[in-house]
Amino acid sequence: MSDDDLVFGMGAESVVRRDWPSLTSQEVEAVLGEEVAEVEWRSPRPLSTTARVRTAEGRRLIVKRLPMALRTPEALAEEHGFMDRLRQHGAPVPKAWTAGTGDGFTYEAQEIGDGKDRYQGQFSWQPYLAPDHVGLAGHALAKLHSIAKLYDAPARPWRPLKAGFSLFSAPDPIAAIERVAAERPALGDFLAARDWRADVERLMLPYHERLLPVLDDLEPMWTHGDWHGTNLLWTHDVPTSIFDFGLADRTYAVHDIAVALERFAVDWLAIREGAPGWSEKWPVTWFLRFYQLRRRITPAERQALPLLFPLCHAEYELSEIDYFLSVVPGSSEKNAEIAYRDWFLGHAQWAKSEEGQAFLGLLGGDKPV
Repeated sequence: MSDDDLVFGMGAESVVRRDWPSLTSQEVEAVLGEEVAEVEWRSPRPLSTTARVRTAEGRRLIVKRLPMALRTPEALAEEHGFMDRLRQHGAPVPKAWTAGTGDGFTYEAQEIGDGKDRYQGQFSWQPYLAPDHVGLAGHALAKLHSIAKLYDAPARPWRPLKAGFSLFSAPDPIAAIERVAAERPALGDFLAARDWRADVERLMLPYHERLLPVLDDLEPMWTHGDWHGTNLLWTHDVPTSIFDFGLADRTYAVHDIAVALERFAVDWLAIREGAPGWSEKWPVTWFLRFYQLRRRITPAERQALPLLFPLCHAEYELSEIDYFLSVVPGSSEKNAEIAYRDWFLGHAQWAKSEEGQAFLGLLGGDKPV
């Protein structure tokens, strides 16, 4: 088995065999309609099939293959519209487009952005590689939010691998999850076999109950949804390109901040092994300080941040369970169980721990739950 056949694992295994076959030169040629001189790199990330290619004419592109059950051309158009508006107003977002469809797949092509992929071989939930990256990533996110408020489009509908905030912004999150489960049979059957309502009531509703009154003071806006070092290109330690808008949706700026902190400030892999999840305050304070050099965090956002942090991952994890059960070939109950136990419940469970409560205390607002 070659390295091109391996991707990052969900559980104890650091690498596993791909669920989807790697992109080939012949497949990309058929989509692009031009000869491919070389497939330069294949992404090790498990939930997409992505490659960087060089055509015979010298063009270098990122090409991604997506099952139609995951993203139709219409679904891609939702995120491309957001990307186009950001780019029109000066954000360093490479142009992306639907390159074609075939055999049950949608193909996306993207221009190569400016900068170096410093995080090419890194797992997504990892600390930034340099202290400067922490602050400058926060500043870049604030700049993105300042532009994003100019874009007005409705929230995206439910689908596998979705990272919005529709469930826990609802007055009754349990009823909202029940509605999704009724529409997605595989997810519904999975949840029906577990006491998920008690889990949500115990771990998540205490935060939701305090967050709900604050939501009226937050401005809804489209956000990136997956902000971390692996989705940025860097020039001299400055982010110079922003990509991978697959989880973009209409949420709140503070939700995007919570997601960004969740991605780098807590070592979830260490927690899973019984080790501490964080030890230093400076990454959080540095990220937020640099963010505010470009965009002020409002009092309502400051109050919401520690309440949002234990909830910001939940919608995505339910959609990931849906993906593993309804999109992956042959289904993957094992990965669905990992997503439920370690991520959907595990992150909220950690927030209730002494260590988690101390971390939430760094985020401002009132005393943690």
